Amino acid sequence: MKVVLASQSPRRRELMRRLGFDYITATADVNEDNNNRVVPREYARETALKKAEAVMPKHPDSLVVAADTIVALDERILGKPRSNEEAKEMLALLSGRHHFVYTGVALGFRGVCRSFVEKTKVFVSELSPDEIAEYIRTGEPFDKAGAYGIQGAFGKFIRRIEGDYYNVMGLPINRLYREIKKIMSKKR
Repeated sequence: MKVVLASQSPRRRELMRRLGFDYITATADVNEDNNNRVVPREYARETALKKAEAVMPKHPDSLVVAADTIVALDERILGKPRSNEEAKEMLALLSGRHHFVYTGVALGFRGVCRSFVEKTKVFVSELSPDEIAEYIRTGEPFDKAGAYGIQGAFGKFIRRIEGDYYNVMGLPINRLYREIKKIMSKKR
């Protein structure tokens, strides 16, 4: 079975390689704007489903894997910062608190889409203004929800997590692997 990853994210591509499946990537051109009136868990699921549904018609006999990862603090969705100021604001909000990372995953195969959402609780150390400025200078915050990547320089500020580390990176690979295996066993 051919697997198509509906993402251009370097982190998701890296995590898919770890699963050991041969795959190709495809771009899912969907609107990811949130209006902050949506429940974060549902927003992640719905966006992943939209991405899968956008790619499935072009790959009808392939298993399409689509995902969307968001950071939520007090039910407020923190997207990807568009400026230094937005990154600074987000990182200051996360400082000394815990938040949740939700990844919605949609698996589409032969016209049928199933989905799930993985949730991880992340605890961030207190950050000084200098630490925030230093992290922003790395350039890492700008293509990541919540303005940070756990696998990069920001990792030193993570006190602990409850849940799947890879979920925070953008793809809960243990659960994804189990779901793909279920689909593959039903295909036979």
